[in-house]
Amino acid sequence: MKRQIITIDEKSCTGCGDCIPGCPEGALQVIDGKARLISDLFCDGLGACIGHCPTGAMKIVTREAEPYDEKRVMHESIAKGGANVIAAHLHHLMDHGQNDFFQQALEYLEEEGIANPLEHEAVRQSANKQTHAAHHHAPHTGGCPGSRTIDFNTKGESDTAVAAMPGTPVQSALRQWPIQLHLVSPQAPYFQGSDLLLAADCAAFAVGDFHGKFMSGKSLAIACPKLDSEMDVYVDKLAAMIDMSHINTITVAIMEVPCCGGLMSIVDEALRKATRKVPVKKVVISLQGETLSEEWV
Repeated sequence: MKRQIITIDEKSCTGCGDCIPGCPEGALQVIDGKARLISDLFCDGLGACIGHCPTGAMKIVTREAEPYDEKRVMHESIAKGGANVIAAHLHHLMDHGQNDFFQQALEYLEEEGIANPLEHEAVRQSANKQTHAAHHHAPHTGGCPGSRTIDFNTKGESDTAVAAMPGTPVQSALRQWPIQLHLVSPQAPYFQGSDLLLAADCAAFAVGDFHGKFMSGKSLAIACPKLDSEMDVYVDKLAAMIDMSHINTITVAIMEVPCCGGLMSIVDEALRKATRKVPVKKVVISLQGETLSEEWV
């Protein structure tokens, strides 16, 4: 079958091994001074290892490859590493919207009588909130720092953008990080029971008061239906937000240009795939930031 999988440029690879910790599935090893993909079965093609490569020797390609085997990965690599490795792997699957693999991993844990380390995370998250400020600037270990899940409202701060006096900064209404749809986890705490704003990348640059007009009180994801790749991943993530995070509503803010309409198509497909139904509002913005239309669809 054709699927996405890691490839390594042998000439660029220095054999440093920095990519190995980023692949708990065990698909990579350093052999004869070079990083090697030792098994198609173990590579999920999500690219967690890429951000650790200092030379840019790794990239994702689409080619003929054996199907990824989640339960075999759990048995031969993940489970042996203990609870922390299992938890990291489950988060890795959630962060990339791999709901089928996530369910297969949970099935394996149940079949083998292994405790699911995520079952106790609600307790840990409650404790973590008390030390959020200390951890906010802590070095990030493992994965891409840009995709680290951060909830800016864990201490109950207001997320309303407030108009400032002339010459003073306007308060941001951003509630979270990350915001790019490829990077967000559909089960991140800030999506739970939220009203989601799905905005075209250009929208915030066109609307001068974008934070105050559209973002206040909402979780956020941004995407470009023309330039972004892997639209099926977007569909899966939105469906997971609907079913697993129980988002209340979706507001889709798009530009008036025809290509932006693809964002609505992604939402429509996600709604067909999800088991829950949520109201969707479509907002069309002109090139100069005016609201041309705003309607529930």
